[in-house]
Formats: sequence, C-alpha cells, structure tokens
Amino acid sequence: MSAMFRSFSIFNYRVWFIGALVSNVGQWMQATAQNWVVLTELTDNDAAAMGVTMALQFGPPLLLVGVTGWVADRFDRRKLLMVTQGLLLALGASLGVLILSGVMTLPLMYVFALALGVVGAFDNPARQAFVSDVVSRENASNAVALNAASFNGARMIGPAVAGVLIVLVGTGWVFLINAFTFLAMMVALLLIRPAELIPRVHTGGRSRLADGFRYVGRRPDLIVTLSMVFLLGAFGMNFPIFASTMALEFGQQADGFGLLSSILAIGSLSGALLAARRDQARIRVVVLALLGFSLASVASTLMPGYWAYAATLVLVGFSVVTVLTTANGYVQTTTDPALRGRVLALYMAIMMGGTPIGAPIVGWVASEYGPRAAILVGAVAGFVAFAIGVTWMLASGRLHRHESRRFRLTLDETRPLRVVSPEEFSNEVAGTTPIRLPALEPAGGDPLRAGGAGAR
Repeated sequence: MSAMFRSFSIFNYRVWFIGALVSNVGQWMQATAQNWVVLTELTDNDAAAMGVTMALQFGPPLLLVGVTGWVADRFDRRKLLMVTQGLLLALGASLGVLILSGVMTLPLMYVFALALGVVGAFDNPARQAFVSDVVSRENASNAVALNAASFNGARMIGPAVAGVLIVLVGTGWVFLINAFTFLAMMVALLLIRPAELIPRVHTGGRSRLADGFRYVGRRPDLIVTLSMVFLLGAFGMNFPIFASTMALEFGQQADGFGLLSSILAIGSLSGALLAARRDQARIRVVVLALLGFSLASVASTLMPGYWAYAATLVLVGFSVVTVLTTANGYVQTTTDPALRGRVLALYMAIMMGGTPIGAPIVGWVASEYGPRAAILVGAVAGFVAFAIGVTWMLASGRLHRHESRRFRLTLDETRPLRVVSPEEFSNEVAGTTPIRLPALEPAGGDPLRAGGAGAR
C-alpha cells in the first residue's frame, strides 16, 4: 500500500493533489452540464451538435501544440498555471451567468467551447509537466497514476452531483460552482514551496519549437504509443456522446446521464490505482488494455437495459485509464527532461486533438444510426490500435524479450563506432552492458539524443 501512495510523502505533491482533486470535481460538473445544455436545451437531442462542441474545445491543443509545448518548457510552470486557472475560472463564471440570464445560444456556446480549448491547450501540458517539477524521476510514474486517480475520483463525484443539481436548480448554477472550485487549485499553487521543486533542466542552445517533433521522430516507441492514443482519443473516448444518447434511449434524464459518467469513473479509478502500484510503465500494458477496451465496448452495445449497460462501463473505464495512465507515464519517464514539456504537449494534443476528427463523425453516426453504432465505431478504432501495438511489438522483438534483457541506447564519445558481427551483437543484447554509440553531434549543441530516454 505504501508503494501505491509513495508520492504523498512529498509535501508539494500532497498540496498539488488536494487542489487538483477539488478542481477536477468542478470541471467534471461543468463538462456534464455543458454537454447536457447542448443536447437538450440548445438543440433537440442533436448529438452532431455535441460533436461540434467537443471538436471546437479539443481542437486547439492539436493546432497550437508547438507553441504550448514550448511555453511549458520555457516559462515557470507554476506561474503559468496560475494564469490559465484564472482564465478558466472567468470562462466558467461567464457561462453560468449567460445561461442563468437566458441569453445563451448554440453559436455562443461554440465560441466558449473554443475559448476553453485555447486556454486548456496551454494549461494541459503545463500541468502534465509540472508533475516532474514536484516529484523526482523515480516517482514520476507513481505521481502520474495518482493524478489519474484524482481525475477519475473526481469523475465519480462531479457528474453525479451535476446531474442532481441540473434537475434541482438548473445548469447555470453548475457552471458557477465549477468557477469557485478553481480557487482550490490557485491556493494550492500558492502554498507549494518553490525551493523544494525539482530543478528544471534547460537546453544548452536556443530552444526550438520543432525539437519536440524531431525527438519523437527518432523514437519509434513513442510514435507507436502516440498512434494508439490518437485512435483511442479520436473515436473511442467520446463518452459524453455515448453516455448521453444511451441515457436518452433508456428514457433517463440528466441525473441518469450523470450517474453513467460516475459509474464509468469507478472502473477508471480502479485502473489508476492499479497503475500506481507498478514500478514502471510498459507499452505491453497499453496494448492489452486496448484489447480490453474494445471487447468491453462491444459488450456494452449488446446490453438491453440501463443498469446492464452501466455495468459494462466499469470495464470500459478501467481499460481506458489503464491505457492513458500507462502511456502518459511511459512518455514522462523515458523522455529527455529538457524536452518533456514539448513532448507532453504533443502527447496531449494527439490524445485530445483527435476529438475534432472523431467526435463529429461519432456524433453523426449516433444521430443517423443510433448510439450503439457509434460505440461500435470506437470499438473498431480500439481494435486497430491494438493491432498496431501488437505488430510493432512483434517486429521489434519486445513481445518475447525478457525484462532483464532490455537494453538502453546511450552515448559515449570515448568509444569509436565499430562494425560488429551478428554473434557479437546478440551477445551484447543478451547481456547487461549497454550498447554504446558515439555522439551524434558536438557537445553543447542540439539536446536531442538518440538514446536519451532509452529503449524499454
């Protein structure tokens, strides 16, 4: 148990976790209210309009990925988060006031969705990379998993509370409550002790926006990981569309929709806590969890009633969070620290930025052919991502390689590059001595290193 919660031994992480938990509850409340407003108040159960709203909100991280990642690496992340959290507070409060005053329209909601997306594009990579400022590298994977537990613990509370409040007092008050919860994160950022933060790693030369892309381009393992996450994020993670349209099919109202989101979070929280127990994040776990997601999604389309469908969401939530938490942890712990913000911005952009592509398609399918067909679209995407992962593992030999035989590509300017025979290469790989390569560039130059993160 102590291993699962080892990051809590750090004061700054405890403060960060509590602030994030309160803020996450509010954000899940707002997400539930926003989706319900679009589906039932601003349109006549138009799932396609909800897809457009999601596309506008999750599109900016993809379009702004180069700038947002550079900002997360260049500036003080703690101060940057103070700014983004303040802007999100203002947007949430404005939404609440406009809805309560009765002047909200669908085009205006689209504008707010885009504004939330732009601010979130800067907030997300900064929050993800800030974890590495709070905890040391050996605890980074555990901290990422606990963050996911916070996020999904809030998901158990927020949607259910929002559903009840929507029925009792209306959606406008939900947005105002969310605005208030952002204060918890801002207080936490003020309480964090700057002197105890992990020193930032800076590049020797001028930072460039393209460095993150070049770094990932040299890492086939990251390319495969990001490809799998993209397919899941674009087509499989459109839960607001799935849950809201299925709730309507079963004759439920806003409280029934919110409860489905909370039930999904039960599995998500379990997956996050299980991930926190692992010492390392491994790609094979991502691949297996994708298979679990696809099978659970197919099973959910066969359920005849509300509660049977809700039960399958536990498995869906468990699988999705296992994929995302493990992939995030792998990216964080194997990326060159000097480029972590830019690589994480790319990760978040691909995970969330796939929504502008997938959400309108899934929303259209739900409107034309029903929610079960839309869920099957996500399941097929999961199977494709699983196939990509398995194919790469077979081609790279990772499927059969024992963990004790993993090797790391490192740089060593003292040893010249030499040609080795297949027998010599096999002997080095089977042993524990790293394979050493000469430097690819002069010292003090480009921070990109072929083996800076190592193969895993």
